Amino acid sequence: MSKALWDFAVQLYAQPGVETACLRLQDEHEEDVCLLLCAVWLGWRGVICTPARCQQLREVAADWQHEVVAPLRALRRRWKVAASQDAGLAALRQRLAELEQDAERELLRRLEACCAEWPTQASGEPLTWLTRLASPTTCAAELTRLAVAAGR
Repeated sequence: MSKALWDFAVQLYAQPGVETACLRLQDEHEEDVCLLLCAVWLGWRGVICTPARCQQLREVAADWQHEVVAPLRALRRRWKVAASQDAGLAALRQRLAELEQDAERELLRRLEACCAEWPTQASGEPLTWLTRLASPTTCAAELTRLAVAAGR
């Protein structure tokens, strides 16, 4: 896996079952998948998980997710049915999906910058970061799927 967060996230997302797990976490559990991908990356790199670090990451992610990513995603979803019958709207919806991905990439860049100075160890535990950054009610199966995929 790559050491840069965006590249790591792309490689992890391509692992079997990860895309499905991420979409379930996002759609059914309303999780910030970028934050969770960062959690896996930090665990994979061996960064020690502390409450203060978790709080820093949540603060970086919250505003960007709320102000940028979520509105783009909501609009893209609202246009889904209408775009299936309107080629012009379908093209705009595709551009909106690209903007949403760009916004997620920027969020991952910001998260990486936030933790750039945190020291790493020889080995880590992605599940520790995941369980601390995910909502307590989130399904453990999806979180475990992410952690296992990072070990490949």
